Parts: sequence; structure tokens; C-alpha cells
Amino acid sequence: MQDKVIEQTINWLKSVVIDCNFCPFAAKAMLKQSIRYVVLSDVTVEGSLERFAKELQFLDNAEEIETTLIIFPNNFSDFEEYLDMVELAEELNGDLDYEGIYQIASFHPNYCFEGADEDDAANYTNRSIYPMLHILREESLTKVLTHFPDPEGIPERNIAFAQEKGLKYMQLLRATCL
Repeated sequence: MQDKVIEQTINWLKSVVIDCNFCPFAAKAMLKQSIRYVVLSDVTVEGSLERFAKELQFLDNAEEIETTLIIFPNNFSDFEEYLDMVELAEELNGDLDYEGIYQIASFHPNYCFEGADEDDAANYTNRSIYPMLHILREESLTKVLTHFPDPEGIPERNIAFAQEKGLKYMQLLRATCL
């Protein structure tokens, strides 16, 4: 099952994140094979936070890895419960003195931006096939974004792209990853 989850996640990264150009550094990380995939099946909030902390320590000693995706194929299907876990992970990131070193991005199958309609295609910029925590090296982000035109405009461009393509297109694109 773990291999299938990783394969589907890679499909999502290629088809949605990279091909839609939602993330300016995903293609390079994919090409360099510097993405680490960790699949956690049947884990509690506490267990997910313990593994998150271990991943931060792992990244400290694995400079060849740019980013880690912690994937939860069987947990956190409720978006609000997932957001609570993300908030705890962000607090833990700070408590462990990793603020400014690692950053968390959140992706969920039911992702919905605050104030957005649930059927807004823009939500698909963060709608993954599984709940996941994305740990990024802030130093790597800074390097990429200094060479990227108008990095502050990335979210708005992503939203505009998804809305231009429409809900059905974004739904089908993500569904083909499975």
C-alpha cells in the first residue's frame, strides 16, 4: 500500500503541482529526486507529531533532501481535525527552535481556503489526494524565490489559473492521479 500511496502522490505532484505551475521549485526537486515521502497509516495526532519532529531532525542531517511529504492515507480525513494537527505541528516547529529553518505547507483532499466556497476551483491549488504535511527548507525557498519574478503574486496567479480552468477540470486532473 505504501508504494501505491507514494506513486499516486508523485502523480499528483507531476500532474497538478508541477504541470499547473503551482509551486516554482517542485519540478527541480522532483528532477533532483530530493523529495522524501513518508507514509503514516493509522496514526494518532500524537504519533503524527512525533514523526514530524523526527523528520525535522532527519532533514538536519540529510542536506540532499529538499523537502519531505508526510502522507496520511488513512487519517485526518476531516479537514478541521487536520487543521488542528497542522496548527500543533507549526507550534512544535517553533518549540523545537526550527522556526526560520523549516516551514510547513498543508495539503488536504477537502482543502478550503478561509472564506472561500467549497466548490471554488481555487481550493484545488491545495487539494491533494491525501492529507499531508509538507516540510520545506526555508533557505531553499528563499534561494528559489529570489530568482522568481513576483513571488508574492504566486498565490493569486495559482488561484486565477485554477478558476480559469474551472472546477470540473481541476477535479478531473486530481482524479487521474489515483
